[in-house]
Amino acid sequence: MRSTILVEALAGLGWKEPDNLKIDWRSGGGDRARIAQLADELIALKPDILLAVGTPPVEELRRRTTTIPIVFAVVTDPVSQGFAENLAHPGGNITGFTDYDGPLAGKWLEVLTQVTPPVRRVFVVYNPATAPFAPLMLRTIEDAARTLRLTVEPAPVHDVVSTGALASRQDGAILVLPDFFTMANRAQLLSAIARARLPAVFWSRTFVDEGGLMSYSTDSAEQLRRAAGYIDRILKGARPADLPVQNPTKFELTVNLKTAKALGVTLAPGLLAIANDVIE
Repeated sequence: MRSTILVEALAGLGWKEPDNLKIDWRSGGGDRARIAQLADELIALKPDILLAVGTPPVEELRRRTTTIPIVFAVVTDPVSQGFAENLAHPGGNITGFTDYDGPLAGKWLEVLTQVTPPVRRVFVVYNPATAPFAPLMLRTIEDAARTLRLTVEPAPVHDVVSTGALASRQDGAILVLPDFFTMANRAQLLSAIARARLPAVFWSRTFVDEGGLMSYSTDSAEQLRRAAGYIDRILKGARPADLPVQNPTKFELTVNLKTAKALGVTLAPGLLAIANDVIE
């Protein structure tokens, strides 16, 4: 799907294979060692530009080149991770589109307040080793929680085995933060959360398609379309250093009523009314 979206967006800008474009695709599937290997392969090809979706690919490519332009999508907090000097003027060979801004944390909590029985406590799931931006997110989440009169409790997981501990969580709800670890190990996460019988909100629709309750997320398709615009501009001579890093502009709410029924929870009619997609 991602490849189709990107190809169509580039074609709309006049870049078509095999006329004036060649795309070499790689996918690491959430495996950090594999991503590093693929980064070596791509750098060896000496491309005119690199597109990286997610934080780990950007990290690996950045270690290998300071000259080849890199456009990223679906990356959280690129400044604190050293990908850009600041959002307005990245200053190096990397620019792109983030998948997070401050208000998003409040939205994750707000959708959980639309669940009956009422949610009072939220466990925040992330892997500290692969989500270095988590402390920043947690501060924002805690600020939003005070306004909503919710209690927030960090629930770090360090490996696949530790995700099973989520099954023992009780009396609350779960918020899964953006993290390539949580995506790569989503089957185990979803299984543990289902055993805990707790409502959960996720950072990507993929989780909901595979049985999670709800997601409030950036529109990843829109991120790729916007990335195509930067690719076009860079291929025509623009410098990544001069192209501002942009925050998300489109979001989507997805809910899974089959999962709600299995959990024995009810979602407010107002929430269902604003959902972009309802899985029944």
